[in-house]
Amino acid sequence: MYALQQPQALHPFHVTVTTERPHHAEAIEALVDLDFGPDRLRKTAYRLRDGVAPISDLGMVAVDGSRLLGTIRYWQVHVAGAPKTLLLGPIAIHPDHQGQGIGSTLMITSLDNAKALGWDAVILVGDEPYYRRFGFRRALAENLALPGPVDPARFLGLELTDGALQSASGMVKRAAH
Repeated sequence: MYALQQPQALHPFHVTVTTERPHHAEAIEALVDLDFGPDRLRKTAYRLRDGVAPISDLGMVAVDGSRLLGTIRYWQVHVAGAPKTLLLGPIAIHPDHQGQGIGSTLMITSLDNAKALGWDAVILVGDEPYYRRFGFRRALAENLALPGPVDPARFLGLELTDGALQSASGMVKRAAH
């Protein structure tokens, strides 16, 4: 189950966390390329995002004035046994501002929003030691598979609703839109 932890203070600059808007799109792509490189588009998670728009109510950005410091996005996916499931990612923080609580703030705020909007579960590919503090666990995604190569230890799940992933199984599929 999702458990909230307080983010670190965001100092010494002024950061505003807000819903992503269309004018952020170019800066988001540049930041994600900076953090993950252009080869990111070859990763398995992008197969689930291809041709599907991110959930506009959950995409968030952290800005200092007009400078984009961080972003997080979510995508609807189809998971048998877990009908209201999201794929988290990417989450990207400008390298000059990593370790300052921006990622935690984006994560906590967006997960709270997802829960409030009625989403039941979230999956992602990432480092469990980092994502565990937000409630993500490998055990919650053990009965699921992704449509391409991925290190199983990095495939994690989070229940926003108790038991949401208990009956989930099989291949995660791109949502039909």
